Amino acid sequence: MAKGCTTNNYEGARKQRLEENQPCLPKLAQKTDGVVEPRRSSRARNPVSSYREDVSNIRSRSRQSSWESYVVRPLDEIKVATEGKRIRALEAAEALQMNLKTSHPSFVKSMVRSHVYSCFWLGLPSKFCKEHLPKTLNDMILEDENDSKYEAVYIGKRSGLSGGWRAFALDHKLDDGDALVFELIEAAKFKVYIVRAFPNSVEKEDTLEEEGTMRGKKAASNGESESKKSKKPKQAIVHEHKEPVNRKNFKEEGKTPATKATKR
Repeated sequence: MAKGCTTNNYEGARKQRLEENQPCLPKLAQKTDGVVEPRRSSRARNPVSSYREDVSNIRSRSRQSSWESYVVRPLDEIKVATEGKRIRALEAAEALQMNLKTSHPSFVKSMVRSHVYSCFWLGLPSKFCKEHLPKTLNDMILEDENDSKYEAVYIGKRSGLSGGWRAFALDHKLDDGDALVFELIEAAKFKVYIVRAFPNSVEKEDTLEEEGTMRGKKAASNGESESKKSKKPKQAIVHEHKEPVNRKNFKEEGKTPATKATKR
């Protein structure tokens, strides 16, 4: 019995010492909805942004900076075409295509940002590629309206132009919304006609479709004139007939042409 009492006294004393040595921690005040904790400072409370807002801002900045890093042309030259400008350029290009009046296959392509400002990958209509272009890697020639030629690479598996298209787009300063007519005049050669979505004047913008029609007729007439020139026969060269000098009269008079000329 004595041993049991000693154990209980020891355990009780141990618990008492632990309670005495344990530091007193302040109880945290529970926040209720709509109740703001009183502040001792007179300064205004700084707004704390949420984690979602920080992440969204970082993503938007990273996307913008990454896109700008891939842009080759100056940022002040970058344009964004409205739906109206894009449609007007597309309709003018279709009018130009209809007035080509050739048996060569052709298609119209509207330019977007990845075609002319960055990436420089130009996907072509899959149906046109299946019917008229090879399925393998092939070298292509892009010829503009001034007969300037650019070498490009056509990737048959992806139905698009890669190498060389960048030089064509930058040299001609193509913009978002421009519409291009591609005419396959040879097995590996495109004739490219450009219709601008951002013309120099408002008057020109209003007559964009009419301009496309006139350019198509001009291109067709140029093709006909070149074919006529190749069939035109050579003209005979006509030499002027000069009467020979009658030296007999000079001999009878005892004068030569040279002496007569000197006396005159």
